[in-house]
Amino acid sequence: MDLIDIGLNLSHDSFDHDRDAVWQRARTAGVTRAILTGACRAHSPKALELARTRPGEWFATAGVHPHHASEYTNECDAEMRALHAHQEVVAVGECGLDYFRDFSPRPAQRSAFERQLQIAVDTGKPLFLHQRDAHADFMAMMKNFDGRLGPAVVHCFTGSREELFDYLDQDWHIGITGWLCDERRGAHLRELVKSIPANRLMIETDAPYLLPRTIKPTPKDRRNEPMYLAHIVEELARDRGENVVQTEAASTATATAFFRLPEWHNA
Repeated sequence: MDLIDIGLNLSHDSFDHDRDAVWQRARTAGVTRAILTGACRAHSPKALELARTRPGEWFATAGVHPHHASEYTNECDAEMRALHAHQEVVAVGECGLDYFRDFSPRPAQRSAFERQLQIAVDTGKPLFLHQRDAHADFMAMMKNFDGRLGPAVVHCFTGSREELFDYLDQDWHIGITGWLCDERRGAHLRELVKSIPANRLMIETDAPYLLPRTIKPTPKDRRNEPMYLAHIVEELARDRGENVVQTEAASTATATAFFRLPEWHNA
């Protein structure tokens, strides 16, 4: 396999004691490259720092998740822009709106999102987006930047059919995680993923979060790892009625083009 995990929170402190071993397990499972998510002022620089240690395998995003929107000051904006000067940083985000948790006030979320959309305009980089329970405001804000943004992926899609088709109508990409494997919350995705064109579909673990519930035996620490991307692809292929090699190849080609990654040469 040649899989790309487009959403891996490898700077998370749960990986501090065995980060190299985690990646070796992922490589053994066929995951050759990963986009390391930057989601706040503290972790976006860490994602870049990690990406530099494995050139050609690890890349980074730089952004501020809506949960941390209150930290998005002028100084923070300058820090994000400095990070985006580096070639290892391949997307703006994780950014967007989250009205489910409201960990930051909604006006702060909208302000932080708008400023990061402007970074995407200024840099020409793709967007790595988050949206939960904020669809109307999210669509309205994206529409304000119509014609000025490059490619966009709605990461960790968990939404409704209406939301999915709104995104696809904009030619945005969709990121699917192990939420697909959650019989309590993700059962509707098994039908919806059939409607995502292959050239708009990418895969991610969002590790250490969202351990697929169909992994048996369940790891004692319940930590998700990039090696489980192969499991997600198998489930996704079955739901789409495809051969797993077909799903793997298409998602890898899509991610390579979306993030403008260099051609992969297996070491």
